Amino acid sequence: MDTSFVLGFLPFGGSGPWELVIVLAIALLLFGKRLPEVARSMGKGIVEFKKGVRGIEEEVERADYMASTSASTERPAAEEERQEVTAPKFEPPKFEQDS
Repeated sequence: MDTSFVLGFLPFGGSGPWELVIVLAIALLLFGKRLPEVARSMGKGIVEFKKGVRGIEEEVERADYMASTSASTERPAAEEERQEVTAPKFEPPKFEQDS
């Protein structure tokens, strides 16, 4: 069995079965009796993370749907409702002459 896909996230290249054995041995030494508890809490953390990501995706999709439906229901103003926009006319400044 090729375990390189399992340890592909590790910073060193070419992960093989010996690297997996070393990582598991270190985990066993560090956590010992608490290893099942640590694994359980990691699993719960992963589940919560996935729920959060799913919630964000649903919120983005909902916002996108609302934006697309509101854009399709808006209609342009009728001709009589439109106001023509014009720029103000330029008037040169008036100077007072001293006599």
